Amino acid sequence: MASTPDLPTRLLFAQFAVVAKALANEHRLMLLQLLAQGERGVETLAEMSGLSVANTSQHLQHLRRTGVVTARRQGKRILYRLADDVVVTLLSSLRQVAERNVAEVQRLLDGYFRERDSLEPIGREELLKRMRRGMITVIDVRPAEEFSAGHIAGAISIPLEQLKRRLREIPPRREIVAYCRGPYCLMAYEAVSELRRRGFRARRLKEGYPEWKSAGLPVEDK
Repeated sequence: MASTPDLPTRLLFAQFAVVAKALANEHRLMLLQLLAQGERGVETLAEMSGLSVANTSQHLQHLRRTGVVTARRQGKRILYRLADDVVVTLLSSLRQVAERNVAEVQRLLDGYFRERDSLEPIGREELLKRMRRGMITVIDVRPAEEFSAGHIAGAISIPLEQLKRRLREIPPRREIVAYCRGPYCLMAYEAVSELRRRGFRARRLKEGYPEWKSAGLPVEDK
């Protein structure tokens, strides 16, 4: 006769399911990616995500109740942040499972993302090696406030909307690596495309700042 899980184990799995249920919403996953860049208020998150303030607040409260995010008060504002870097690892694992096993995810990647990036992106370890050898220039194309909250050590802040007018700041004979919020962040794709049109040797980082930081690689803030 097959054994059944004991009660403590079942109770644990029930709590794990609560966390999984909290993540089962595309808006909450988007908010978590934004919070992975740094601490933010509800109004800012609402503007960046395209959600209403009320809807954003509701999603954040749900994530807070399950321990995925934390909050603190600053005057009249409530600021949210990820509970810890393990949340980034969790999101990365979720992404990898979907990429490997969900046909629709593979179709979207092949039909939308990969056609915008004809060169293989560079991985974290390879980028770190090249940076240490002084072989490469790394640009952070996220908004300036995200760069200030934290960035890859040695990176240059050139937000995407400023790229065209700041091309002279980029060494023309070195390979350029652009990164932004994560592996599906279109800002890095657009930056690499623009740089290549201008004659630069450019690639994107396979992942983004949160994954780099979560891996324990060198970061700094302004």
